[in-house]
Amino acid sequence: MEKKYPITLEKKNELEQEKDHLLHVDLPNTIEQLKAARAQGDLSENADYDAAKNKQGEIERRISEIEDILNNCEIINEKAIKRKNGVQIGSVVKITDLSDNTSYTFTVVSTIESNLENNKISNVCPLGAALIGHGVGDIVKVKVDEPYDVQIVEIK
Repeated sequence: MEKKYPITLEKKNELEQEKDHLLHVDLPNTIEQLKAARAQGDLSENADYDAAKNKQGEIERRISEIEDILNNCEIINEKAIKRKNGVQIGSVVKITDLSDNTSYTFTVVSTIESNLENNKISNVCPLGAALIGHGVGDIVKVKVDEPYDVQIVEIK
């Protein structure tokens, strides 16, 4: 059974743009660097050649990774999420940490899109996983080394 990656349409577009840039800008530039390094002669002790070869490998791995995601992605229907009860991937959730009454707002996303700096948490991290399926007013225990309780204040 192949794995499906739940992602937003925005993330899909972002990945397509990244792939396009890698294929049409980064990879050709790296190939030119390889050609220039080869022209220097002996490749056995050529640091420029080794660096360009490593960069080429990284770019090709990332292209392959993006292609896998795009070929196996499932676009999240954000309108359908808003009609469902409870937290789902794509939900914007406001919670209160009951240990100190601090409020946080974040979006629950797949691991591909998670980015704590942008208030996007993964559906498989302890907090995200604990919230999935719960509704406004629910108190949820987050199971980590030192468990804590949060209350769901709002779901958008």
